[in-house]
Amino acid sequence: MKKDEFKIQDFSKSPKISEFGFREYDARWLYPEQINLSGIKKFGESLGILMSEEKIKPEIVVGHDYRSYSEEVKQSLISGLLTSGINVYDIGLTVSPGAYFAQFFLDCKSVAMVTASHNKNGWTGFKMGIDRPLTFGPHLMQRLKEISLNEIDHKKNIGTYKYFEGINQEYLNDLTSKIKIKRKIKAVVACGNGTSGIFAPEALEAIGVEVIKLHCELDYNFPNYNPNPEDLIMLKDLSNAVIKNNADIGFAFDGDGDRCGYVDNKGSEIYSDIMGLLLARNFSESHKKASFVVDVKSTGLFETDEKLKSNKAKVEFWKTGHSYIKQKTFELDALAGFERSGHYFFNAPIGRGYDDACLSAIQVCKLLDENPKKDISDLKKELPKTFNSPTMSPECPDEKKYQIIEKIIEIIEEKYKKNTTIEGQKIITLLKVNGIRFTLEDGSWGLIRASSNTPNLVVVCESPVSENVLKGVFKFIDDILKKFKDIGTYDQSI
Repeated sequence: MKKDEFKIQDFSKSPKISEFGFREYDARWLYPEQINLSGIKKFGESLGILMSEEKIKPEIVVGHDYRSYSEEVKQSLISGLLTSGINVYDIGLTVSPGAYFAQFFLDCKSVAMVTASHNKNGWTGFKMGIDRPLTFGPHLMQRLKEISLNEIDHKKNIGTYKYFEGINQEYLNDLTSKIKIKRKIKAVVACGNGTSGIFAPEALEAIGVEVIKLHCELDYNFPNYNPNPEDLIMLKDLSNAVIKNNADIGFAFDGDGDRCGYVDNKGSEIYSDIMGLLLARNFSESHKKASFVVDVKSTGLFETDEKLKSNKAKVEFWKTGHSYIKQKTFELDALAGFERSGHYFFNAPIGRGYDDACLSAIQVCKLLDENPKKDISDLKKELPKTFNSPTMSPECPDEKKYQIIEKIIEIIEEKYKKNTTIEGQKIITLLKVNGIRFTLEDGSWGLIRASSNTPNLVVVCESPVSENVLKGVFKFIDDILKKFKDIGTYDQSI
């Protein structure tokens, strides 16, 4: 699409918008089965009406990821925004953090990014915000759902359209212009043929890292695997490439560039919460009394780490979800927020508060640069040994998962009251800010919550004691889940 040009879509069909596409903090649908072009236009119009209700300046940054249909989805979204009087700044093909950066670069408070992130081909969706650097939470998503699913009757007030070129280069310059790595670092960069492929390698090379590219060519068919840094297929491929190339580290980027996964120099995965802990330890040395936010899926080592304690760092566990962690990190003015799925948030002086996988990878390279005599596996070994499960996602229908979680909470609360033991250990605490996380006397814990984005539950376990205790915690959870016929099989297990 040329500068200042906008294509008119065919909106002859009645709007179709599935109510189940509205998640807690973003929206995702199968396209065009669950939402069609007319539905997307109505969704854009609804977003514009919401902005008016919230008394937000009528202007918005809009970008799209690399899927065969993302540009036509974006154009339909823009049509609706224009119809509701919103002035649109179209920045074209980009990653989500590129769109977030554009909010600051163009001095625009609002953003709508067309992306289904790591979801399989056939999905589309939107990540939105009207108060940079924050994105939508449940309240705004619920109101947007109400407007979108009802008849729209408002005064038409056509907005303006402007296409901006060069934002992506400005974004990369902003990331890299003030950072140079002195240590020789060889990194494998895996992008799963997603949009990050045209950003991550260039960003790391610009700061002085030797980059080995792995599936960085854009291909919306995702011929190798979905660009999901929590997917064991992607991580195994990355691990093999790290070993083959004798690399210092491996980075796995998701489809829209806001999440990163990690493999160490020996080819072993470093869970994103563990990498977050390594960064927090390093940050706490130069930022005394710093505060950090982590999600409820994260390792219990954040609570017990001696270096964080000696540097008087504070850690708060909060709801899983990039919007929740971003919001809490912003509210507390925390130095950083870490989510186990790979969303990292850095406030000043490191970042602007939004999640950016390239910035996360750059900070990990700085961690290595500031510890020149240690490999990343050496830094990991400095942490106490823990036994961790992968993030497991048993199937559960969207329309039933939250009710089922409430029943699971009741079951575990009852077991807690009855002093039920797991591997000889009593449950001593329950954390219910997001599903339920129970902790045993020996520090082992388990979590069950509803996924915010997919028809799944989320299960995570950890033990600082042994693999047998870890398996005992998992069995405790699994026995409860088996009581519900609507809960399906695990995508992976222990």
